[in-house]
Amino acid sequence: MLPTPKKYFVTAACAEGTNKLNAFDNALLKAGIGNINLIRVSSILPPEAEYEPELKFPLGALVPTAYGSITSDIPGELIASAVGVAVSETFGVIMEFGGKCSGNEAHEAVSRMLDEAFATRGLKILERKIAASEHRVEKVGCCIAAVPMWY
Repeated sequence: MLPTPKKYFVTAACAEGTNKLNAFDNALLKAGIGNINLIRVSSILPPEAEYEPELKFPLGALVPTAYGSITSDIPGELIASAVGVAVSETFGVIMEFGGKCSGNEAHEAVSRMLDEAFATRGLKILERKIAASEHRVEKVGCCIAAVPMWY
């Protein structure tokens, strides 16, 4: 059985690159998660997980991460990503978004998704954290928003 993550943070950033993969890598670096291996997970924050905004990882660590991203090679296009965590008395829910919109629109989309997820579960939101970013593409741009979790 795998250990349960006990720490997490929220991050969002955008960057340019000469190609889509390098734009994604550069956005990861700007978000502070570029030197780890993301293991994409779905949207549940484990019980008792604590928010740790200065959370650091060992280089190359395998890190469970819920994230949303968007990459574009259309100059002038506005792209954005957002991620949100809402916590109840028992556990949390994570929602991710990446789209062709403003950072405010991405933020609002994630907030609405969190509201719906909690309403569906019949839970009350006690705490909410959202990170969003937007970028006007110059050549090749990427936005990522993520919730990395650690043990």
